[in-house]
Amino acid sequence: MKQPVRGLAAALNSGGKFRFKAPEVVVDHLVIGAGVVGLAIAQRLCESFPSKSTYVVERHARAGEETSSRNSEVIHSGIYYPADSLKTRLCLRGRDLMYQRCRALDIPHRKTGKLVVAKDNQRPYIENLHMKALRSQWPPYSNAIDSSPVLPTRLISGDESRAMEPHLSQDISAALWCPETGIVDSHLFMESLEHEISESEAGNLAYATRVVRLDPYRSSKEMSVAERGWVVQTVTGNDGNSGTESDTILARTVFNASGLSGPFILNSLLPPERRIPMYYARGSYASYQGPGVSGISHLIYPCPDTGPNAHAFASLGTHLTLDLNGKIKFGPDIEFLSPPSSEDSEENMDYWTRHLIPDDSRLEKMHLAVRQYLPEVVADGLRPDYVGIRPKLVPAGAGFQDFVFRIDYPCQFGGGGTVGKGPMISLLGIESPGLTSCLAIAEYIVNGLLGSTNPAQ
Repeated sequence: MKQPVRGLAAALNSGGKFRFKAPEVVVDHLVIGAGVVGLAIAQRLCESFPSKSTYVVERHARAGEETSSRNSEVIHSGIYYPADSLKTRLCLRGRDLMYQRCRALDIPHRKTGKLVVAKDNQRPYIENLHMKALRSQWPPYSNAIDSSPVLPTRLISGDESRAMEPHLSQDISAALWCPETGIVDSHLFMESLEHEISESEAGNLAYATRVVRLDPYRSSKEMSVAERGWVVQTVTGNDGNSGTESDTILARTVFNASGLSGPFILNSLLPPERRIPMYYARGSYASYQGPGVSGISHLIYPCPDTGPNAHAFASLGTHLTLDLNGKIKFGPDIEFLSPPSSEDSEENMDYWTRHLIPDDSRLEKMHLAVRQYLPEVVADGLRPDYVGIRPKLVPAGAGFQDFVFRIDYPCQFGGGGTVGKGPMISLLGIESPGLTSCLAIAEYIVNGLLGSTNPAQ
């Protein structure tokens, strides 16, 4: 079993060299992380609370440098996960919000539809997905006003699926047609969120700025005793490490949307026995040029592992996706990473970056997987394309893990106030369908959780 990454305080606080400093400025909302989820939350905050200050800090030089820019760019329909899970509810809501936003702002996207293809022994899998889709209901906060099905799907025969995609294997005996699946230009989508934040009255974006220390606020003579929140120290520089002088912010509410680094923020506060383990899964993508794919216009997903990992919550299989230019790619596969043996090091926090370089070590297995449903695809046509890292909260084989939205308060860590005052909301394990769900996650966090935990908003 792959070992978890246990991010400790030293990983966040660079070995402890940043000592506590009194805050120099106060902000209402601080969002840590400018991936697609952090940007969506910040945009929603600026829209919902235009008179309150919203700051976004991102340690990279650009938005979405980690998981948000290294995925399939698929708008998922919402068929795979348990019906009452956050992943399903937020994917269904997020899917529609994303299509609405893309249409309104002319963000490039296409509703391609998806085929989940099955051999004879895999038919029960797609039949169960279809029955789940028939029972699906609109999330209670979706404001759906029509009677259309939330998750339209249709079971079709192998011949019908080959009529849609002639290159499919003759071994494919059935398929599930999912017309709501699509693709989006995730980079332009994120740019649209950045634009609205920067153009808002009280929104600010700070890139190449990393959090180096976070403490619960304790009242001082310099600040109003009524203040509640978190003292956050940041360092700005192209490499995130420039200089030793930090800027210090009192954030009345913190949104920890730092993706692959999310648990490190929390673990800097927690005692060793309560620190959150983190597992990273590497997913490789391969581009393809060659026979066996001409004219393909839909996304094609195989049935995932239908053995012990029957619901394939860790991975949906090595599937075929298209980009908006018609380029075909296969992936991602899944490979759990082993962290370095040393803990309590800054290098441990970012060890996964060494695994971002694509290579051909995964191509043979990918080719074997793809040939199960597209037999004319040749190995020589596959080329390493890019690699993404998925934040996992459970190890391989552990089964389904939902999104986690955790709320902590300064008073739990020796700060002032009471439960309900000055929350930090941490978003953990935001992997697929995180891109599809991002706008719904923002709606749920800002207009749901934030209001319930901090009624003064």
